[in-house]
Order: sequence, then C-alpha cells, then structure tokens
Amino acid sequence: MSLLEVADVSLSFGGIRAIDGVSFSVEPGEVFTIVGPNGAGKSSLFNLVSRFYQPADGSMHFDGHDLLACQPHEVIGLGIARTFQNIELFDHATVLDNLLIGRHSRRRTRWFEDVLFLPRVRREERAHRRQVEEVIDFLELAAYRDRMIQGLPYGVRKVVEIAQALVSQPRLLLLDEPAAGLSVEETENMAWWIEDMQKDLGLTIVMVEHDMGLVSQVSDRVLAIAEGRPLAEGTPAEIQAHPEVVRAWLGGVDKA
Repeated sequence: MSLLEVADVSLSFGGIRAIDGVSFSVEPGEVFTIVGPNGAGKSSLFNLVSRFYQPADGSMHFDGHDLLACQPHEVIGLGIARTFQNIELFDHATVLDNLLIGRHSRRRTRWFEDVLFLPRVRREERAHRRQVEEVIDFLELAAYRDRMIQGLPYGVRKVVEIAQALVSQPRLLLLDEPAAGLSVEETENMAWWIEDMQKDLGLTIVMVEHDMGLVSQVSDRVLAIAEGRPLAEGTPAEIQAHPEVVRAWLGGVDKA
C-alpha cells in the first residue's frame, strides 16, 4: 500500500481554481518531486497535505489514516513533517533551542510533572537531547549548535529548518523548495542530505523544487503540474522530455 495517497483533490480561492483534480501516490522510501511553473499550485498541495487548507473535493490518506479527519496540529503526530518556502525558525534562539522546540510533538509528560520537574520529565528531557544531538551530528551542524539563528548564513538556516523537521522523527518529510536561494555548492550539499535522509534514515520524501538538476539527481518519480492541473508523471528524464511539460514552460521557464 502507498504511504501517501492523494486522490482528485481540488482547491479554490474565491473564483480561482488553484488545484484542479490532482492525484498521486507516494511509495515508502522514495523521493517524489512535484514540479511546475510559479503559481502552478505546488505549495498549495503541501498545504493540503499539512491540513492548512481544506480541499473542496477529493481525499487524502497517509498510511491508512484519513488526513481530512485530522486537524493541522495532529498531522505531525502521524509522522509527517515539513519545511517552508520561507524559512520558519526562531531567529532570536540558538540552533539547539530551535531543534528542541521541534521535539515538542514528542513530549509525553503532563503539565504538573513539568512544573515539579519530576524524574520522568528529566528522563524525557535527556531522550529529547539525545535525539537532537543525533540530528546535529547527522547534518553536521555541531559548529552552529549554540549560535543564534539570525546570525547564520542563509544556507545553514535552510539545513537547520530541515533538522527541526527531522527531530520530530517523521516517516514522511515534505521539503518545500529546499534549494531556493542556495549557491551551486550548497545545492550539491542539499542533494547529499536528501540522499542520506532517504538511504540512511529510511525516510519517504515529497519535494517541491524548481532546480531540475537537483530534481534529476535525487528523485525517483516526478509529477509535473501547471495551472493546478496534472500534466505528466514519470522519471525526471521522462518529465523533462514530455511534450506537454515542454509547452507549459516554453519561453520563460523558471527551471521547473
């Protein structure tokens, strides 16, 4: 059974049809990428899966769970984590603090236990710290552990946001334009991180991306959409050669 199944979803904003009958499935352990011109509806699909938006039609299931029956704050508990186009971190906190915040969904203690700082709370805090340190080591962030987010280079902040998602121990990771704003070298590093997350951590990854070099390097399958409608699905090479995809991006293609 597919890990994520999205069937015939549609979404409208007023009279504008942002997504129109999009369907796809994602298998466990694969990197599935959604590409398309600006305004194609790619991030809106992420917002549907994250439950920030409510579809007008269609269904979505994750590992057999009906996502439409979930509230946004419940999605991470199912094992879905995400990043954003615009980095969403606490600028006036350290990298370590931001990652510890990312462990919030895994807290199991009750408020009065936290207030009294009971042994159970101390044990859980140590477990959270171990998990955070493992992610710091995995993404080679040790040099930045105690630095404030606001003073970090943009490329490092992108990696920290991924780390904040990883500490929640997801099964499905949604990456919204992970290479946006990165240099060529930083994009190459991002490709390595994605490959390592897939192979070493066993993660399933759904990615929205414009950089077709990155898409071709890491993706198992690609879905191309335009104006909210699906155009084609296949390997990166098949998508780049597909006539409808070429026509959709003809003259002013933004690399996607």
